[in-house]
Amino acid sequence: MGKTGSVTWIKIKKRNSNEYRLVPTKWQNYKKAGPNQKYTSDGKRRKRIKRSQKSILGVKGK
Repeated sequence: MGKTGSVTWIKIKKRNSNEYRLVPTKWQNYKKAGPNQKYTSDGKRRKRIKRSQKSILGVKGK
């Protein structure tokens, strides 16, 4: 665990909604695969999927 406030949070737009959620900066360009996209065609585990640049709203204000 890091110091309090050491993680920078990024706002990500929810799908088909005007709401947003917060993700750490590390995950701003990638999203985790859902249950239907978890494995590739050759059976390997898919770790990250590229995120749409339109969904990234920016850094959370204080």
